[in-house]
Amino acid sequence: MPTLRRLRTLLVAAFISLASLVPLTAAEPTQRPPNIVFFLADDLGRQDLGTYGSTFYETPHLDRLAREGAKFTDAYAACPVCSPTRASIISGQWPQRTGITDYIGAPQPPDWKRNTKLLPAPYTDRLALESPTLAKALKAAGYATCFAGKWHLGPQGWWPENQGFDHNFGGIDKGGPYGGKKYFSPYDNPRLPDGPDGEHLPDRLATETAKFIAANKDRPFFAYFPFYSVHTPLMARPDLQKKYEEKRARLGLSEKWGRENPRDVRLSQDHAVYAGMVEAMDLAVGKVLAQLDALGLRENTIVIFTSDNGGLSTSEGWPTSNLPLRAGKGWMYEGGIREPLIVRWPGVTRPGSLIDTPVSSPDFFPTLHEAARAQPAVGQLLDGISLVPTLRGEATPERALFWHYPHYGNQGGAPAAAIRRGPWKLIHWFEDDRVELFNLATDLSETTDLATREPTRVAALRAELNAWLHSVDARLPTANPAYNPSQPDGRSAVRPGSSEAGAQKAKKKK
Repeated sequence: MPTLRRLRTLLVAAFISLASLVPLTAAEPTQRPPNIVFFLADDLGRQDLGTYGSTFYETPHLDRLAREGAKFTDAYAACPVCSPTRASIISGQWPQRTGITDYIGAPQPPDWKRNTKLLPAPYTDRLALESPTLAKALKAAGYATCFAGKWHLGPQGWWPENQGFDHNFGGIDKGGPYGGKKYFSPYDNPRLPDGPDGEHLPDRLATETAKFIAANKDRPFFAYFPFYSVHTPLMARPDLQKKYEEKRARLGLSEKWGRENPRDVRLSQDHAVYAGMVEAMDLAVGKVLAQLDALGLRENTIVIFTSDNGGLSTSEGWPTSNLPLRAGKGWMYEGGIREPLIVRWPGVTRPGSLIDTPVSSPDFFPTLHEAARAQPAVGQLLDGISLVPTLRGEATPERALFWHYPHYGNQGGAPAAAIRRGPWKLIHWFEDDRVELFNLATDLSETTDLATREPTRVAALRAELNAWLHSVDARLPTANPAYNPSQPDGRSAVRPGSSEAGAQKAKKKK
């Protein structure tokens, strides 16, 4: 009998030893659902991170995150301006379904004063309270939820705490840090008590996020950190600004400019203030990541970093360049919509992997919904797809991605819609009913319009785009009865140093 008992003990020990060699995956129901930390930058271009090729801006924490996770080459925002993309992340729907197709605060058609050929389409100025949101879905699945940063999805009563977030640090109706000392305390923000005089906003938001993580380390949590950075006003910590002024002088850099349709466009990354803002954002990311490490939460936490639209290269201070991508924020070219995207999910993403599958911001909702094993709400409609198979390295069937911006941005772009299928991208410009066709596999900079050479492809893509516009009930711009062709074009952006620059600086930037 002792021999049998000893044999049984040895077998159990062997089984336990073997089991310990088989790692649990994030999908196994016996494991606690993964925590989620989601960073969303504001107006950050894809080329603004070291891991995506910047040699002037320094982003060591995000570069490390890319080495530890998966980096996407073909990730997109749902719109070339902020509010629509932010609504698509929270709702999992194309902006056209929520009705938020322009930045909230842009003039509606009755108030339009610019001399443009078209009147922009009307848009919805808040995210409907009755619609499902990512925060509501995760909260129903047992997650603690926290918001820290920029909301810009409606007035008071439609703020984060009304949309599923347990905590709200700084999320109000404004599109930038416009109150008080802006990026420095006092903030004059009703959802962010002032800190010590001169406290820096990105660091404060990182501190609040880290505190939330510590307070909820024993349960699943969703920490959503949509930065105000690097949106205007262009303001950096003095020490970081000095650092990059010295770096610029040491490297002998000087501003380079080009012409784009025929708008002015910045061709160089050497803006010291903007560089300081990028590094401060990276430091805030690093502070939150360090908290995950300190609390032993890294291995069961999904970390996502992306941006809401392209970098400012044609307007509002011209702080960055998106090359080799064309144009920037407010434009339908790649510089306005292609984004950095880094995802670290231990046990799912392969460290240092590169993913070239085209994805878009409505995909985050179904991805995180599946990761959290959440139940869908009754009547819930999602336009995105779950990226869990993609993150695991599995092949993803080809699909089309769509954009529709029936407005004039503040950066020189005009109303347009676009479709990408495979490497082919078609843009339909509404002002003159003109289309452009680009092969992004061979022409990432969109320099060669192939529309006249590919009439069959143009017809097919245009038909698919029009069918999508109809399916989402897209609103279209209309003719502007007040347009005067003899007067200056209301699309024009203003280059720094011009006679109009001072007037533009006085305007509230969105």
